[in-house]
Amino acid sequence: MTDVLAVRQDVTLTPDPRRVVVKLFVPGEDAAVVRTRARALIERVAGLDDEETDRLLRDTLDRFGTRHRDLAATFQHHYDLVRHRAARAPDLSPASRLLVGAYFSHEYAVEAAALCNPSMVAHPDQSRLSAGQLRVAVSLRQIGEGHLSSIGFASAVLGPGHQLTVTDRSGPLVVGQRTGVRHRRDLLVAGLAEKDCDNEVTATVLDALPDRYDEAAFERVLGGLPPDLLSRSTGLDTLEHLRRTNAGSYATAFPAETVLHERVLWPATPAESNGMEDARFVLFTDGSDPVYRATYTAYDGRSIATRALVSPDLRHFEMTPMRGPGVRNKGVALFPRTVGGRHLALCRADGETIGLTELNADNRWQPPVPLHAPRDSWELIQVGNCGSPIETEAGWLVLTHGVGPMRRYAIGALLLDLRRPDRVVARLPGVLLAPERSDRDGYVPNVVYSCGGLVHDGELWMPYGASDARVGFATVPMAALLAAMVDDRRD
Repeated sequence: MTDVLAVRQDVTLTPDPRRVVVKLFVPGEDAAVVRTRARALIERVAGLDDEETDRLLRDTLDRFGTRHRDLAATFQHHYDLVRHRAARAPDLSPASRLLVGAYFSHEYAVEAAALCNPSMVAHPDQSRLSAGQLRVAVSLRQIGEGHLSSIGFASAVLGPGHQLTVTDRSGPLVVGQRTGVRHRRDLLVAGLAEKDCDNEVTATVLDALPDRYDEAAFERVLGGLPPDLLSRSTGLDTLEHLRRTNAGSYATAFPAETVLHERVLWPATPAESNGMEDARFVLFTDGSDPVYRATYTAYDGRSIATRALVSPDLRHFEMTPMRGPGVRNKGVALFPRTVGGRHLALCRADGETIGLTELNADNRWQPPVPLHAPRDSWELIQVGNCGSPIETEAGWLVLTHGVGPMRRYAIGALLLDLRRPDRVVARLPGVLLAPERSDRDGYVPNVVYSCGGLVHDGELWMPYGASDARVGFATVPMAALLAAMVDDRRD
């Protein structure tokens, strides 16, 4: 069975090099041997006369202003970041300061290289729709120069029937701004336990912190540590580890006037410095107000780490590390609700097997229960999930991916017991979606891959990345998919 059930839609999202953000640029810091040239550059800019300064600033704002929201504010911010290098900062005119900021800025095309690995959830705004329609938010992995990934979004309307309308994605992009976060003590405890960091300094800090605390309270506690503890051989190293562990949690928000496709979740911590990859979004409903949750992979250029985010509205986001043996690899996907009071997730802790992990009382994801190992010819290298489980009357539908000869990725499906998700009850005996001639070529050839779909009006809607180059959409009748699955009970 290959692509018999899945119907590809004729809508495709392709990388748009016009989608750019403004980043800080410091001459010299991109060299193999770092030697900042900031001071000399600022002096040269400061040496321009007023007429030349005004002309250059006006020309720069005219040239780039329509591509960005409040570009002058960005220039001012970048000036503030480097003004300590300016010998005569108090003497610079407002125009000179903005021009200095312009010289320390550059555009970065967030999806110049690729656009892939989407997930799909119901949009926060369901107004102005006709019968049979559902507005959805599509998360996207955007890849730019240097293989740097960020998380972007698109909006679309499904239905009626197989109709799919994607909202135009034009307009200036906005990177989320850091906001104050209320840190969780239990997450700090879990992070310290993961590194086996337990001494008198950490014990004293944890005893002084409340369940929720802000950055100022954290620093007050560190500043109040007894000198006798800090003078111990491990004292300063422990302080550094506490700060690094605590910094893994942060919050970011976007202006209310921005629309979803203008928002970019940009790497904001050292652990994410080389990318935020493969976000798997799910709308979590558990007897309270629905909230968006997601997992993603943070990459620092050497190692990966699994991160979680939560958002009430896809405008305010809070990011936190995930801890424990169940989340030590890529491909973690949260269930959309608790099951029997338990928080569960799919994972691939060993790199090749789909497993089920549970969050314990100490906020650590436990060693996984194996669900599905490489088995069929199209998945013998490894298997993993393609997003969060989808609840159906028949069970939890899990879209899977498998890797076969020539590192060819294809998508399949499993069905888990609704009350006992550790039991596989059925599987699709073959492939649901595989690379065709039209989508096998790209940034990473021979790949179809999804980070999550949803069911609307009896149809499974599945966005997918085609060869890590563009995003396509496919639909599958749920009744036909469930009918095609075969019993796979082992007991």
